[in-house]
Amino acid sequence: MTNSAWMYPGRWLALVLLPCTSLLPIAAGQAVADSVTAPKFDVASVKLNNGGGDGRSHIYSSSTSGSFRTVNVSLKGLLQFAFGLPETQILNVAGPAASQTFDIDAKVDDATEEQMHKLSSDEGRLRKRQMVQALLVERFKLASHPETRELPIYALMVAKGGSKLEETKSNGLKISGSYGKLVAEGVTTDGLARELAKAVGRVVVDKTGIPGRFDVTLRWTPDEGPAKLNGEPIPDPPPSIFTAVQEQLGLKLDSEKGPVQVLVVEHVETPTAN
Repeated sequence: MTNSAWMYPGRWLALVLLPCTSLLPIAAGQAVADSVTAPKFDVASVKLNNGGGDGRSHIYSSSTSGSFRTVNVSLKGLLQFAFGLPETQILNVAGPAASQTFDIDAKVDDATEEQMHKLSSDEGRLRKRQMVQALLVERFKLASHPETRELPIYALMVAKGGSKLEETKSNGLKISGSYGKLVAEGVTTDGLARELAKAVGRVVVDKTGIPGRFDVTLRWTPDEGPAKLNGEPIPDPPPSIFTAVQEQLGLKLDSEKGPVQVLVVEHVETPTAN
């Protein structure tokens, strides 16, 4: 199981699982078919958040479990999880549901739970996304389609002076993130690019050409400002993510334009609470 965190305007979205696989489109007119054929939760409680929690947004999920729980998560946050896309690649989310946050508690039946335990991590992550997609179709009446558009991106490249990446000492993959910090074991440069995309809000394309897996620790100060201790900014905060990537990893993020896969939302409704 991997741990990660997504940031989007005004909140940190804490995630258990690494959200990155292929886009699974749900187009207009497919909702009925998808609700029948897609893997589904057996029971799901969906309610508007009433201000409970710590004010942040949380998604609790595991690739080896059929349960899925959220606290104070926006529709865009749910779409990010379900389709493995950052907020900037999810377009046309409008209406009352776009400004609301939701508490969800969903579970599968015992037989499906047993099946989930037998899946690989990648298979489990994909299955969970499919179930959340089906939930969005059934309860939020989601209709959407994928498009490819020419948008600003960042290219991850080797900086002058060469890479400072350290070969991994781990046999597996482990990723954890918090405010202005990324720690990864056994990550490829392509995987690193996907993690950086969450922080910079754009697609990051790996153009380093560096094979292998690496252990990475990256610290930076987000645009919102340095982390605080007892209400006060920490002393000597780290640099911006662009400077941190260059100084700490020997890489750089160059601004470019390129084809980007986006999800265009056609219709969505606020679900009836249960």
